[in-house]
Amino acid sequence: MKLWEGRFTQPSAKSADDFNQSLSFDYKLYWHDILASIAHAKMLGETQIITKEESEKISDALVNILADIEKGTLPIEGAEDIHTFVENELTKRIGATGKKLHTARSRNDQVATDMRLYTKDSIVNVCDQIKALITTLLDIANNNVRFIMPGYTHLQKAQPISVAQYVNAYSEMFLRDLERFTDCYKRTDVMPLGSGALAGTDFPIDRRMTASLLSFSEISQNSVDAVSDRDFVAEYIFCCSLLMAHLSRFCEDLIIYSSEEFGFVEIADGYTTGSSIMPQKKNPDIPELVRGKTGRVYGDLTAILTVIKGLPLSYDKDLQEDKEALFDAEDTVLGCLNIFNELLQNLSFDTRKMRNAAAGGFATATDVADYLVQKGMPFRDAHAVTGQIVRYCIENGKTLERLELHVYQSFSTLFEEDILQCVKVGRSVEARKVIGGSARSAVRENIRSITRRLNRMFKE
Repeated sequence: MKLWEGRFTQPSAKSADDFNQSLSFDYKLYWHDILASIAHAKMLGETQIITKEESEKISDALVNILADIEKGTLPIEGAEDIHTFVENELTKRIGATGKKLHTARSRNDQVATDMRLYTKDSIVNVCDQIKALITTLLDIANNNVRFIMPGYTHLQKAQPISVAQYVNAYSEMFLRDLERFTDCYKRTDVMPLGSGALAGTDFPIDRRMTASLLSFSEISQNSVDAVSDRDFVAEYIFCCSLLMAHLSRFCEDLIIYSSEEFGFVEIADGYTTGSSIMPQKKNPDIPELVRGKTGRVYGDLTAILTVIKGLPLSYDKDLQEDKEALFDAEDTVLGCLNIFNELLQNLSFDTRKMRNAAAGGFATATDVADYLVQKGMPFRDAHAVTGQIVRYCIENGKTLERLELHVYQSFSTLFEEDILQCVKVGRSVEARKVIGGSARSAVRENIRSITRRLNRMFKE
C-alpha cells in the first residue's frame, strides 16, 4: 500500500512506480528509520497524542521488525521506499494501531531525519578509519626519523628531507580531513523531525524529547528549510572528496617511487598485480585504483551540488537523488581507506637508494647560498653565485660535495673550509631545526604534535 494513494482514483503506472521507487538503495536507512520511528512513537505516547499502550505496542513491534531484518528473516522488498516498507510491515503486524505512527510526522521530515542519523554514523566510521591510517603513518615516521630522501618541487629534486618528515606531511593532510569531518558532524547533528511536510505540525509534540532520544544536539529552527536542507550531504561528500584527493596524491607518489627509475619503495606482492603478457611486471594496481576512484567521489559531489542548486523551497522529489551520491561516496572512501592502510603496513623503503638520490641533483645548493648569507652576502647575490657554482659543476661533471675548496673560493672569498661540511646531505637536513623542519629534533616534535592533536580530537 502506498502512503499517499487516498487522493487518487487510478493506480500509478508500473513504469512510473519503477522509476519513482528508491527502495533499491534507501534500504540502507532501515536501521535509522526504525530508530527514529521508535523515538517518535515514544514521544507521541509521552505527550498523550496517542495512548501509552499504543506507543509501547508500536515500539515493541518496530523492535521486532528490526530484529527480523537483522536476522535475515524479513527481506526488504515490495514497497516504494524503506519508510513505506517499515510502516506497511508495522500495520501488517499490529493492525490499525500501526497507522498511528505517522501522526504529527511527514515523510519529508522523516527522510531528512533518517539521512542525518545515517550521515552522523558514517562520519564516525570514516573518522575511525582516518585515525587508523594516521596511526599507521605515525609508526612509519617513528621508524624512519634518521633516514633521508630527496624532497621535490615541480617533481625536480629540491632539498634533502627526512623520510619521516615526508610521511608526516600526509598525516597533516589527514588530520585536516578529520577536522573537516568533525566540523561537518556539528552541522549534521540537527534534528528536523517535527517540521512536518514544511510548515510544522499543530499537534503538541515535544521535539526536544525526540532529539534527546535520538542523541541530536540541536533541533532545526525553520521547518521550511529543515525538510529541504541537504547541505550536510554536500558537505559530507566534499569532505570525502578532499580526503580522496589526499589519498590520490599519496598514491601518485607511491606509483612514481615504486618504479624502477626511482626504486624508493616496494609495494608488497599482495597489493600488486602482474601482466597477462609481460612476466616481469609488478603493477601498483591498488594505488592506481584509489587514484582512479577519486574521480568517482568528485562525481558524487558534482551530482549533489547539481541537484540542490536550483530547487524552489521547500521539499522537491529531486532530493531523492541525495542518497545514491552519499552512499557511493561513503562506500568508496571506506573501501579506499581500508585497503590503503593495509598497503602502507606492508610497504618497505629502500633507504640507501633514497639517501643516494638525495645527494644528487645539487640538492644542497640552498645551503651554499645560505652559507654565503651567513657570511654577510645579500641573499640575491648569494643566489647568483651559487647558481654559477652549480653551472660549473654541471659543465665539469662535479658535485657540490666533491668540489674542492679552492674552486669554491674562486667564486667567493667568503668560502672557508667549513663549506665542505655544509654541503653534505646529513648536515643539510640537521641544520633545519625550525618548527616543521627536517632536523631529527623537529621531526620528532612533529610526530608528538600529530599524536597530541589526534588524541585530542578523539577525546572530544
